[in-house]
Parts: sequence; structure tokens; C-alpha cells
Amino acid sequence: MPWCITGDPPTNAEHGTRRLGLRENLGQFALLLLVNAFVGAMVGMERSILPLLAEREFGVASRAGILSFLITFGTVKALANAFAGGAADRWGRRRTLLAGWIAGIPVPVMIILAPSWDWVVAANVLLGVNQGLCWSTAIIMKVDLVGPRQRGLAIGLNESSGYLAVSAAALVTGFLAARHGLRPAPFLFGEAAALAGLACSWFVRETHGHARLESAARGRSKPDDSISAMAVFRRVSWTHGPLRAVSQAGLVNNLNDGVSWGLFPLLFVASGATLETAAMLVAIYPAVWGLAQLFTGVLSDRLGRRWPMSVGMLLQGIALVAIGAGRSSATWTVGMAGLGLGTALVYPTFLGAVSDHSHPGWRATAIGVYRWWRDLGYALGALLAGAVADLLGIPASVQLVGVLTMLSGIVVAATYREAPHAAAASPPERG
Repeated sequence: MPWCITGDPPTNAEHGTRRLGLRENLGQFALLLLVNAFVGAMVGMERSILPLLAEREFGVASRAGILSFLITFGTVKALANAFAGGAADRWGRRRTLLAGWIAGIPVPVMIILAPSWDWVVAANVLLGVNQGLCWSTAIIMKVDLVGPRQRGLAIGLNESSGYLAVSAAALVTGFLAARHGLRPAPFLFGEAAALAGLACSWFVRETHGHARLESAARGRSKPDDSISAMAVFRRVSWTHGPLRAVSQAGLVNNLNDGVSWGLFPLLFVASGATLETAAMLVAIYPAVWGLAQLFTGVLSDRLGRRWPMSVGMLLQGIALVAIGAGRSSATWTVGMAGLGLGTALVYPTFLGAVSDHSHPGWRATAIGVYRWWRDLGYALGALLAGAVADLLGIPASVQLVGVLTMLSGIVVAATYREAPHAAAASPPERG
């Protein structure tokens, strides 16, 4: 059985059959974009309706209680991200991708059949596994295929496909809920996305050999190529200044994304918006986020990573403060668009920065560690935002997170440094 099916590493002789670059691998790259769109649809099915489901069907009154699904989702997704990087390096990208889809298949069914809120929380454990394994692996495989010169473009396209699907799914499920009820129609849509994602992933080919080709082209020494997983964790988390800056900013970014997921539908509906209007407002944020990433990823390839990350975090913080203070659909629309643009500036750029500062031999592990920190922000954000919302109200909670986001952007501006071999200094792509 060929290596692209089994996930076995390629031999040195196989390097000659591969090329690095988007054009050279367009078919597989396009298939992976489609796969990531289905990954985004899985999480998008919850974004406009799950907090309302907690309140209306299960009688969960506490904001902290409603956000409990984000605590489990974020914690499990963070762990799955950390596992995905190492698994992709050890056992193959394709196997890891398929495992993530198998975990995701039961999620919509569990929510449809849930007799209590605890079932929904449990379903989000599996959703965290699905998102961590599938999204991380999709990123790793695209970075493998294109090589160092087009890394930001590849990540931007990946994140664009995923978050446009988040937006579309949030809008579709919100309208389905308004017309047919909160269950089961929106989650039948989610089940269809899960099955389609698994089917498409079956045709994805292994990309580990492309990473090995880049490693050989870079010409690094074996010790750097064989760094331990714990050493990678320390480097990404603390000892390497630029990677530490990216990790803390990623955590704060998803802290504010968790607030938007868990509190915005409640904020809009409580202020008089209909369910359809709330769904449209919720969808603006990932729609702008997804579309803008078509440009922000490649922009960071040309301008460097530092300033897109810093400006993006500051813009997110300002938008969150405005949304928390707003009382009209017009204000919220502008705020949601600003939040989406700020997130688009940072999301592919974070991943490009981690890839820039990582050797191909342990890059997948480094991306997994970064995504562990980033998605831990969901859990920490749910704890913080839930407590503040119960004490001071939802608007105050949103504004507090906005201030934290601006402070994180200042940290990036002060401490991040570009990798010397990134962008134009990258080695030749072709083997």
C-alpha cells in the first residue's frame, strides 16, 4: 500500500517526485480547503444558537453556566491541538485528520437527543477533539505543501475557507432555528457537514514527505531536526521570546472569540434583536474574518508578522469595547466588522510567525503547542467572562476583554522579532 494512504514516512528517493509550492500541489491544496470548510461548518452550527438553547430549552440562567460548554470545548481542543502536532509528525497527517472526523460524527446527534445541558457540554468535548485534530492537521498539511515562500498565503487561504464556513453555518443555522426551532433542524445541517468532511478527507494524501523535502532544502543539522517534544513546548511557551509573544496573543485572541461566541447572541437578543437579526450580526464577524484573510496572510509574507499582529490585536480590543457599549444594530454591525478585520490580521499571521521560528522537523509539534495555548483561551475566557457577566453584566464583561486584548497587542509590538530566514530570505522551494 502506498505511503500516501498508510501515512508512512517517505524514503529519500521519493523526494525527487515532489515539489513545494501552491501551483505544484493545487489539487491537494484545494481539497484541503474544502475539508477545512466542513471543519468550520461544524463549529459554526453552534455560534448563533447554543447560548439561546441553554437559556430557553434547558433553563440555564447563570452566564457562567451557559459558558460551561466553552470551558470543556476550549480545554479539550487545546489538548487535541497539542496532541495533533506530535501525532502528525509521528503517525502521519492523514491518519490524524481522519481520527478527528470520527470524533466529530456523534456531536450533532448528541445535541439533538440531549435530555439535559450536560449532554450538550459532553458533545462539545467531542467537538473539541474534532476541531483540534482536523483544523491543526489541515494547517500543517497546507504549510507542508507550499513551502516557506508562500506560508502566509497558504495559512490565509486555510483560515479564510474555515471562517467563511463558520459564518455561513452560523447564518444558516440561525435562520433554521428561527423557522423550525432550536432543535433538530440546525444540527441536522451540522451532521451533514460532518459526514461530508469525513468523505472528502478520505481522498487527502499524506504530506509528511513535503516537510522532509523542505527540511533537506534548509540544510539544518540533525540535532535541531530531532528536538524533543518537551523542548518544543518550552520553546514555544516561554524560552523563545518571539514564540512566547505569539502564544500569549493567541490565548488572548481566543479568549475574546469565546466571549463573542458565548455572550453576543445573549447580548443582542436581550437588547431587543430578533433571532434572525442576532444570527446576521453573529455572522458578520467570521465573514469579515474569513474574507480578509485572503489578503492578510500574504500581506504578512511581504511586510513581516509583527505589525499585522500588533495592529490586529489593538483593533479587536477597540471593537469589543464599542460592542459592549453599543445599543443599536448599526453600532454592533460596525463593531463586528472591526472585530473580524482585527482577527483576520492576526490569525494567519500568528501561524506564519510560529512556522517562521520552527524547523520543518518539529514545526507540526510547534504549531500544536501554539494552538494549545491559543485554544486554552476559550476556557479561560469562559471562566472570566462568565464570572464578570454574572457580577457586572454582559456589556462590562465584553469591555473588560477588549481592554485585555489591547494590552496583549502592546506586548507583541514590544517583544516580537522577525525570523531571519523568513519570507524573502527563505531557501529555494524546489528539490
